[in-house]
Amino acid sequence: MLLATVVFALVTNADGAHSLDVQRQAQIAERSTDVMPFSLNATTHFFTKTRDGGVQSILVKDVSDARQIALVRGHLRTIQQQFRNGDFSGPTHIHGQAMPGLVELKAAKPGQIEIEYKDVHAGAELTYRSADKKLVNALHEWFDAQLSDHGPNAREGDEHHHGAHNMTMQ
Repeated sequence: MLLATVVFALVTNADGAHSLDVQRQAQIAERSTDVMPFSLNATTHFFTKTRDGGVQSILVKDVSDARQIALVRGHLRTIQQQFRNGDFSGPTHIHGQAMPGLVELKAAKPGQIEIEYKDVHAGAELTYRSADKKLVNALHEWFDAQLSDHGPNAREGDEHHHGAHNMTMQ
């Protein structure tokens, strides 16, 4: 009987946690429309952690959708400029003040985080680099939070095969 109670409690807690994740992801998707001009469902976000930071890619699922690709590229160019200026109001609005890593990223001095923009097939990417280990850890926490919050619209990338996911989206 004790085993059945423990199993029931674990299943109930897992279902409850899943329900909270789904609710949060729905809230995130709703708030995302205030910040991201493209369709969240038409894109996939990739977050690839690296030793000195990470790469954030947004790829349009339909590679022939030039409008969505242009919106993604414009958004990431804007984000690059905002982040370079210490403006993290977009992620704060979408994910909340308590988003892991955000406090440290906001506190970074100009130049402590290098942010490079690049057009890629069907989208764009930002590469974040820092020599400060605390900021690298903050970037990794921030990536993990986005993976969780964006649910089915986000995937973890692979540092060694970065760019290979472009081929899977066609």
